[in-house]
Amino acid sequence: MSIQVQLIDNPNGIADCPGFKTAGVAADIREKGDLELLDLALVTSEKPCYAAGVFTLNDVCAAPVHICKEILSHPGAKVAGFVVNSGNANAATAEQGMVDAKEMSAIAQLETGIGSPFLVCSTGRIGRKLPMGKIKSGIAAAAQLLSEDTQASLDTADAILTSDTRRKCASARFTYEGKTLTVSGIAKGAGMIEPNMATMLAFLATDLDVDSAALKNTLVQACNKTFNRISIDGDMSTNDTVLLLANGQSGLVPNDSPDLLQAFREAVYLVCDSLAEKIVGDGEKVTKLVELMVEGCQTEEDAEKVARCVGNSLLVKTSWYGSDPNWGRLADAAGYARIGLKEACFDIHYDDVPALIGGIPQDSKLAEWKAIVSKKRFRITLNLNQGSGTFRLLSTDLSEAYVNFNKSE
Repeated sequence: MSIQVQLIDNPNGIADCPGFKTAGVAADIREKGDLELLDLALVTSEKPCYAAGVFTLNDVCAAPVHICKEILSHPGAKVAGFVVNSGNANAATAEQGMVDAKEMSAIAQLETGIGSPFLVCSTGRIGRKLPMGKIKSGIAAAAQLLSEDTQASLDTADAILTSDTRRKCASARFTYEGKTLTVSGIAKGAGMIEPNMATMLAFLATDLDVDSAALKNTLVQACNKTFNRISIDGDMSTNDTVLLLANGQSGLVPNDSPDLLQAFREAVYLVCDSLAEKIVGDGEKVTKLVELMVEGCQTEEDAEKVARCVGNSLLVKTSWYGSDPNWGRLADAAGYARIGLKEACFDIHYDDVPALIGGIPQDSKLAEWKAIVSKKRFRITLNLNQGSGTFRLLSTDLSEAYVNFNKSE
């Protein structure tokens, strides 16, 4: 039996999934006196949740990442929800950072009256201690505002943002045995986007009853195909985290049915894929989103090497910004991946228009290439015609505005 899974139109974040309450508040964590900017989010579940996480591999690893790993390391552990602050990463903050991250979890338990632990995430400036007075007040305020309504959920999605220009929500639904099941999610990310297990902060929730092992397996598979296949600036963050919570509100257990498990995995993938594309599309001062398809490599690993060399090339990115169909830069970057590319077999297409076929330039198509790379979103396909290995990467252009923005951040 095939179960139809679809992304829903106009998603509202975590509240799309039954059994979760959310709140987003302004706590002035950046300490700039801005009492309107939402910067602290709190999410709770009516039932304790199984949870799984995927985290950064950066050696400089933020305190909240360590706390989440510790909580999730206990077999069968359940959590009450999560608390997140933006504006301060609580990274490179030594032992005090660990103390503060633990205290965030404890305060959330105290203010909500829930005994299960809270997962903790932070994002923002690295190397500064958390303003714990403001954090405490913010969590207390958020606990009083917890709600299942749409506005609270949208506020939560806004409260996790840093240099993002818009909120990022995605939800998928499907029907099984007369019940509608949901996977919902929110994310933040615009800079320091280059994956290694995870990419940024993302939070997913489901009303299915999924144990920790199945959650972890599903999340890793989804991240490897989505968040691990995007790049904006080639930098890996200290705080990268993706969390998936399952509260079992529906009473349905995917492990009891192969069809249900497959539908759940598809829903998680679709939500992650949608959020990943929204992150790339909202990259810091980005003007274009480029889908790179690398085909015909001897292995998937070779295809990934080519994709990352092309997608992270500053010369390639700046040519995209200038709407310059300089396919020579693509060929150069693909070549220095050093996976044995044969020029006589190499094809390049902009969307469906050939630029290089069997190593021979298709110069008569110049006007068509120019029109394609002038669009806000386009696809480039590089086919090495040497095997069946493929890899898809979402990348962006690079503008002078990115430099100006980050020199003062």
